Amino acid sequence: MHAGGLLPGRKLKAVIPGGSSVPILTAAEIDVAMDFDSVAKAGSMLGSAGIIVMDDSTDMVSALRTIAHFYHHESCGQCTPCREGTGWLETILDRIDAGEGTEADVAKLDNVAAGMLGNTICVLADAAAMPVQSFLKKFGGEFAAKVKNGRASAAA
Repeated sequence: MHAGGLLPGRKLKAVIPGGSSVPILTAAEIDVAMDFDSVAKAGSMLGSAGIIVMDDSTDMVSALRTIAHFYHHESCGQCTPCREGTGWLETILDRIDAGEGTEADVAKLDNVAAGMLGNTICVLADAAAMPVQSFLKKFGGEFAAKVKNGRASAAA
């Protein structure tokens, strides 16, 4: 009904309900009212309410790489966890997306994100870390497939 819907023949894969900094919801999780409490109960946040809708053709590794690039670019560099963490996230995701990543890289993504949460003056590090953790939790199979099969595994 809103925004024209998905392209013909495509299925819903995921929705980010509140801008790139909030946890992602899978297609199975999005049948909720668009209010703060309902979205929170579903495991995300409304944040800026900048809704991002992804269909079944979306490569989740590539999508997260784009998000990580944005936060790395936006970091002011004042706090070490953010300055270094956003750079590491982007570098690791670049490697995985290029088909050159390892299983250790996937684990390192989660480790770096966990070290960023709550450890900086502002919330930019948290904004970069939360999508990493939720993408890995909900679409970890795509990250593992890209590590195993390289670039050919897009949108697995």
